[in-house]
Amino acid sequence: MRIDIYRRAEHDGKFSYLAVPESKAIPEEATNTDWEVEKRAFEVEDGANHLADFSIEHLSEQIAEKGYAVTALAAQ
Repeated sequence: MRIDIYRRAEHDGKFSYLAVPESKAIPEEATNTDWEVEKRAFEVEDGANHLADFSIEHLSEQIAEKGYAVTALAAQ
């Protein structure tokens, strides 16, 4: 599967990441923040569960449930 990755600055030089299936718009509930494009058409295995570089857990589950996946800041 291919996803687009967006990022936004958090405190202490950390970033949050948002993964959206390729070519899909950022869902409305997530557009209230200024997301910047990090990567386009990023290839991940179908059913992938973890994106370590972006601190995203439960990738496939989040996308299936919400249409996107986001970094868990508590895990950083």
